Amino acid sequence: GSGKTHTMMGHAGEPGLYLMAAREIFDRLEADTQLVVSFYEIYAGKLFDLLNDREKLRALEDGKQQVQIVKLTEHPVETAQQIMALISNGNRLRSQGATGANDTSSRSHAILTMQLRSRRTGKAQGKFSFIDLAGSERGADTLDCNRDRRMEGAQINKSLLA
Repeated sequence: GSGKTHTMMGHAGEPGLYLMAAREIFDRLEADTQLVVSFYEIYAGKLFDLLNDREKLRALEDGKQQVQIVKLTEHPVETAQQIMALISNGNRLRSQGATGANDTSSRSHAILTMQLRSRRTGKAQGKFSFIDLAGSERGADTLDCNRDRRMEGAQINKSLLA
């Protein structure tokens, strides 16, 4: 693949975007601010909570015309290592499959949200969203795949347009 997940996750000796961002946030975090994370995937047009056994979720627009993910779990974290452990656990539940181009290819988009909140009031103070896109193999890369895998690829590419 093109290394999208590798760029997000990194590896030993070379931190990815998730870890670099988490370290930077904790370096600057004030005592009265809490960090909470959520992690979910978009697969076949549906949402699943990667930190709650792939519980099916719904996206709804609230009265302020903001999209809210209903039933998405939020996890308070105190260290960058806690965030990475949650991401690793969530990635194990992420939809993957083999394609003609890759033995293992992400078949879903994964969204990690880091939200800063006041410890006193619970009010949101800031939010970062990191999106690890699914492998979007071209049609030529999926010719030796079955029909379901080709349809899945078409859905992935279609969801990029949403």
